[in-house]
Amino acid sequence: MLPTSAASLSPVERAAIVLLCMGEEPAAAVLRCLARDELLGVTQVMSRLSGIKVDWVKTSLQQFFDDYREQSGVHGASRSYLKRSLDLALGGEIASSVLNSIYGDAIRPKMQRLQWASPKWLAEQISREHQRMQAVFLAFLPSSMAGAVIEALPEFLRDVVLLEMARLSEVDAELLHELDDMVERCIAGLGQQGASVEGVRQVAEILNRMPGQRQQMVELLRAHDPEVVGEIEVSMYEFFMLSRQSEATLLRLVEDVALEVWAVALKGAEAPVRDAILAVMPRRQAQAFEDLMRRGGPMPKSRVEQARAEIIARLKALADAGEIQVQLFAEASVE
Repeated sequence: MLPTSAASLSPVERAAIVLLCMGEEPAAAVLRCLARDELLGVTQVMSRLSGIKVDWVKTSLQQFFDDYREQSGVHGASRSYLKRSLDLALGGEIASSVLNSIYGDAIRPKMQRLQWASPKWLAEQISREHQRMQAVFLAFLPSSMAGAVIEALPEFLRDVVLLEMARLSEVDAELLHELDDMVERCIAGLGQQGASVEGVRQVAEILNRMPGQRQQMVELLRAHDPEVVGEIEVSMYEFFMLSRQSEATLLRLVEDVALEVWAVALKGAEAPVRDAILAVMPRRQAQAFEDLMRRGGPMPKSRVEQARAEIIARLKALADAGEIQVQLFAEASVE
């Protein structure tokens, strides 16, 4: 009975496929090393296999090299050796497809180890490489990690690298080998990363706890670097802070911001924030709000963030005008 899929291949069937891929002389050398029962078993399977599918070959060869790497200190056959053998057994096009699958699958576990690297550090590493290599490197990273690395690249490089990635379809053997060398260098250099410090967040926390002169200090800093102070202010006023505001402050904010904006901003919000907002709404308004939330359905994250930024901007404007009191950090209270 022939296998129905790559997953249903037995170990003997996988061995038979590997031997068929090796060509006559190498296969004969392997068969000479087998015991009589083993030789009879695998040659019987070889004789009845027909219509071998490409994914069967990929699965069998991948399993073979995975097992080989686990049990041997030798790294296995070179790509050029496999290319010659598979060309003879399968023909050029299928051989190339199989090899790309094997070598592509082999590099991905190494790339996974780079998830512990900071995006900024990785961006520095790949910025030294040619654009084609930068694109290939990012193409093999998980998309979320690749996005963070691209964001950390110099602005003039981002669109060029993204366009180069979009043009990728196949990666040739030489470039894959170059990529493997680069990944090995990155893995070896992981211990050389500097420590990550959230300076903006730390300054925001300090300013939030600074009594009296907070706004004066913010303006002094703004005179030196308006861009950084903008980031600090965003960090000082984050959305979760709504959960610790007084009823009077939240009531004024609810009155000033349209219900539709709240319905978007509170999508996926943490329970303390939602509970605090609902608690200050009149019962009828709260019911209308919950109906609006249900009807709205899922929202794009960018739209939710925009709505939250609108609410926080209004909160800050009211606080700067002295119309409300804002509690900027979680502070112990007394009765």
